[in-house]
This record gives sequence, structure tokens and C-alpha cells, in this order.
Amino acid sequence: MIDHIGLRTHQMDRMRAFYAAVLAELGYALSADYGESIAFGEKMTLWISASDAAPSSTHLAFQAPSRDAVERFHAAALKLGAGDHGAPGLRPHYHEHYYAAFVIDPDGNNIEAVCHDAC
Repeated sequence: MIDHIGLRTHQMDRMRAFYAAVLAELGYALSADYGESIAFGEKMTLWISASDAAPSSTHLAFQAPSRDAVERFHAAALKLGAGDHGAPGLRPHYHEHYYAAFVIDPDGNNIEAVCHDAC
């Protein structure tokens, strides 16, 4: 359903480094870099752009290939200074196998990595 998502930032260098590191743990790579705009994912699904407008504030959930990837994502994000917004673990109130972790990125976005598979 979603073709792409865009976030605005005042701190492009920090966001570039943050997303390159944490999304690598989920198997996603930087796919375009135009200096003031970058994209991640095979189909350039996530765009981050420098802007004079207020930074975005949103919730994004990225599919993780495994629970281990969720844990690596969380650890990498915290190492880069993200705020902990929910340690890796099961969230059975969503569904029986919902395994996720949540962090707050450098611009205040609530970022989640989630694995829906039973492991």
C-alpha cells in the first residue's frame, strides 16, 4: 500500500549515520544519497531530507527478518544515542508472536523493529 515515506530533519549528517547503522541490522541499505536527501531500501521506501521546516515526528515500524535482528537493531540504536522506548521482547497484546523493540531517533521519531514470526 505504501510506496514511500519521507522524514524531514535539521541534522542530516546525524540522521544519515543513525539510519545507515540501525537499518543495516535489519538488512536494509542506503540506496540513494543526493546530499540533502537520502533513501533506504531496495525500492527507496524511506526518504530523509534536510529541511528548514520542523522535523518530522512519527512512528515507523520496520520489518525485521528475525528476533535476533530486532535485538541488534535496538543495541545499535542505543549505541548511537537513541532513546530507549521499549526493550526487545514479545508484545502478546498485539499478537502471540509479535517481537519488537522501540527507540527514539535523533529527531524524536518513534522507531520500531518488529518480527512477526515464531522463533
